[in-house]
Amino acid sequence: MTEIKLHQSWKDVLLDEFDKDYMRQLKSFLVQQKQQGITVYPKGQDIFNALNSTPLDEVKVVIIGQDPYHGPEQAHGLCFSVKKDIKIPPSLRNIYKELHSDCQFEIPNHGNLQSWADQGVLLLNSVLTVNQAQAGSHQKKGWEVFTDKIIAEVNNRRKNVVYLLWGSYAQKKGQQVDENNNLVLKAVHPSPLSAHRGFFGCKHFSQCNAYLELNKKESIQWQLPSGLL
Repeated sequence: MTEIKLHQSWKDVLLDEFDKDYMRQLKSFLVQQKQQGITVYPKGQDIFNALNSTPLDEVKVVIIGQDPYHGPEQAHGLCFSVKKDIKIPPSLRNIYKELHSDCQFEIPNHGNLQSWADQGVLLLNSVLTVNQAQAGSHQKKGWEVFTDKIIAEVNNRRKNVVYLLWGSYAQKKGQQVDENNNLVLKAVHPSPLSAHRGFFGCKHFSQCNAYLELNKKESIQWQLPSGLL
């Protein structure tokens, strides 16, 4: 985090955060992990991938995750997404199943959601880093404050945004969103432990596009390009 490469639209509203005590402490923690020889995911250049892929003035949809995948080569800075040559995780497979049922989505052979991010879907994890094989290892180190600020800036500067809040963690994180000027859709988490209790059949993806079109915004092409590029 010594050289912060951040899209200008986000830098304009977030740069002051990097001088605050919580972020200095977070940086020290990350440096300490590295000095101890601990592998941290995602790679440094991918930590802010969600922000760099989806500029603030282009955000149309926000999906909130918890923390990055902690297996080798999985995380690349977009929540629920994995690199193209990595096995599709169970929660994402359930997202695909709901898309198939809701939008005639053809399930691809990979789990890379970059094309959603490129269309204005902010795929934001609450915590942006994790130690290998240690789920939740970077929680309560400062990232949550930073990502709360990101959500606040989207809420303050963008209207008619669709927030997809899956599970109690994401719903609590999204409590600050103004529901009068945006569409907030809530369901249980797509995890295999809970998806059958209301994620399947929620039709969030078609509702999202209907709302965007109603507000004269281009809908999201949920269908993903296939192939291991």
